[in-house]
Amino acid sequence: MTKRTLALLAALGATTIYGLNHSIAKGVMPNYIGPFGFILLRVLGATILFWGISFLGPREKIEKKDWGRVVICSLFGMAINMLSFFKGLDLSTPINSSVLVTTTPIIVVVLSAFLIEEKIRLAKGMGILIGLAGALILVLYGNEIREDAPNIPLGNILFLVNALFFGLYLILIKKLVDKYHPFTLMKWLFLIGIVLNLPVTLPEFLEISWAQLPWEAIWKMGFVVVGTTFLTYLFNAYALTQLKASTVSAFVYLQPLIGIVFAVISGRDSLNPVKTGAAILVLIGVYLVSKKTRPNLGGA
Repeated sequence: MTKRTLALLAALGATTIYGLNHSIAKGVMPNYIGPFGFILLRVLGATILFWGISFLGPREKIEKKDWGRVVICSLFGMAINMLSFFKGLDLSTPINSSVLVTTTPIIVVVLSAFLIEEKIRLAKGMGILIGLAGALILVLYGNEIREDAPNIPLGNILFLVNALFFGLYLILIKKLVDKYHPFTLMKWLFLIGIVLNLPVTLPEFLEISWAQLPWEAIWKMGFVVVGTTFLTYLFNAYALTQLKASTVSAFVYLQPLIGIVFAVISGRDSLNPVKTGAAILVLIGVYLVSKKTRPNLGGA
């Protein structure tokens, strides 16, 4: 099995876990743990796990010139990204989250145009407009009334914030994963993430009644720490060693399929015409953005 094949499987594994996470994480918030308290649990658990396995990788030191990028990547990928997604999930629904996070490839293409001056061709431009139209439909018109989704419009906006900063994280981390081993990067990124998240997340973390947690809450919280945090970040970091950031981000379009099916089966959410139509528009947009363009044989 080639390294590229392993990288593709790693990216697929990460997006599968993310797809399941929309409903699993929603199942314990806010009754057993608040969204911000959940983030501190995630970064604490992932830090322990990554430092625990770091001896399996090479002994590396982060060069002084790279520390600024490391801190920014931690801020975008281990703080703002996580906080906005889990607060959004607390306010909105699993299907909305699984659809709106698929705007990540669209955002990566737009950001790449500004940050690394990558040209946006007609198909990608159409994909951006169609995908954003689907996202806006969910944000503006997905206002169903549910006890477990107290502010769906705000939650949907936070999903877009999550997608924006995860896209930035994928672009900025690429130079680092080309230079350092994933274990080296992840152990430092999550350790810094604890410091960055602590002021916002500590109050909710201290409110957790550990002794009263039922088994259902414990295994779901464990899934989020080990699966959604430790394994997905490890898988994505490895995938980025062999694949472009835009290729890795394109795997996110599988999340609605996985997330919607699991949400409906588990009874955490239901489909309606608005969600279905918006999901179709977003997926068409992501397809056009992620589609490889044929080289211009006629020259320029």
